Amino acid sequence: MSKGTLFLIPVPLAENASAKSYTPYLLDTINALDTYIVENEKTARKFLKEAGLQKPQSELKIHDYGKHKRNDSMVPYFKELMTGKDVGLMSEAGSPGIADPGADVVAEAHKRGIKVVPLVGPSSILLALMASGFNGQSFTFHGYLPIDKTERGKRIKELEQLAIKNKQTQLFIETPFRNNHLYEDILKNTAAQTLLCVACNITGEDEMIKTMSIGQWRQERIDLHKKPTIFLLYR
Repeated sequence: MSKGTLFLIPVPLAENASAKSYTPYLLDTINALDTYIVENEKTARKFLKEAGLQKPQSELKIHDYGKHKRNDSMVPYFKELMTGKDVGLMSEAGSPGIADPGADVVAEAHKRGIKVVPLVGPSSILLALMASGFNGQSFTFHGYLPIDKTERGKRIKELEQLAIKNKQTQLFIETPFRNNHLYEDILKNTAAQTLLCVACNITGEDEMIKTMSIGQWRQERIDLHKKPTIFLLYR
């Protein structure tokens, strides 16, 4: 029996950003599918409606891959794929598999010999890198830094040294309600000549992407509280 294809479907990063986030091919794809594996069912259904889903949502089969279900067996998620049906994989925001638990689903698909097709769409990490003016040939995404203030300060200094030593862009994030604390710690633990790009609420109506030296940032007052933000260091 032939197997289905797993389509990786990007989701908008911000409110009212759907028109910036999907292509005609994506629209054709979601209207050809009726089964999805999603990180957040509510977000997924909202996006499908905004993107132009033509069939009734009551006809959809949605597998919830939320944080409380990731230790369960993978078998139910692959029932349709293993019997020849195509399935879409959707993150809560951005591109599936990039800083996203959907990577585990993709890895399992490869183990099962299932074809994986990524669709074009937004990734906050790559969009921030594109707009930073930093090295796009060599870069590393570190995810979240330590919560402990002392350990976080130490890690920031380590990333600054990596940027200097390797001429490599260092990217990292924080839970949005801790953004201001991280921002303050970056300013305290890096040299004035080091460059920092703050990319906030990318594709949103209040998007801000700004690159300056740490010395310049120390003269700036910004509020990043509860706003999805990517931080990039370079020297």
